[in-house]
Amino acid sequence: MTAIEIAQARHATPAGVTRGAGPAVHEGAAHAAVGVRKVVLYRETVLGENGSAPAVPVQRATAAAVLANPWAGTGPATDLSAEVAVLAPVLARLLTDRLIAALGGVDRIEAFGKAAVVGTAGELEHAAALIHTPYFGNLVRDFLDGESIICFADTRADAGEALVVPMWHKTQAATRSHYQTVTARVSDAPRADEIVVIAAASTGPRPHPRIGDRTTDPVVTAESLGVS
Repeated sequence: MTAIEIAQARHATPAGVTRGAGPAVHEGAAHAAVGVRKVVLYRETVLGENGSAPAVPVQRATAAAVLANPWAGTGPATDLSAEVAVLAPVLARLLTDRLIAALGGVDRIEAFGKAAVVGTAGELEHAAALIHTPYFGNLVRDFLDGESIICFADTRADAGEALVVPMWHKTQAATRSHYQTVTARVSDAPRADEIVVIAAASTGPRPHPRIGDRTTDPVVTAESLGVS
């Protein structure tokens, strides 16, 4: 059986989604359901910037799942929707569970982002398919108690290449203090026929944010600045 057939047989797609809650997805179950080879969790704590400690130490984390690309070897006209509907919800649950545990609970998470890296035998559309539909994005937003559209990065790369994942505030996307990034990397992935799917989160803003916000900005246009 293929990974897709196994997942369908096990009814892997979550039902009755509850915001910020739900059963944890064990790595072994994820492997059996959707062919996840490994899960990599990265966490950092920002203790200082420019010689000064931030008001509150901020933690950032990424959770990355490495899985076989179910569309490797297929043509550019291949319909991706059936596999997306099965794989993406499992990945959303798996990765948000890890972020919530790593950062001390969903209530501590203030910013989020998402990303995907497809191996060299795949299309960029294969990476996009697993993170840009409601089957992933809506569930990540629900599980992390968010409201904002989730900012993203996606690319095709060799194994071990790093990807900078953007994040912003999970309920107020225009909150400039929370525009930040975290770097994700899996040393041996993606292999040519794999995809790495990433969810990222932060417990606070950049260190020492002080560039204002949309609520405090003056009205700035090309005309007002005399720029033509």
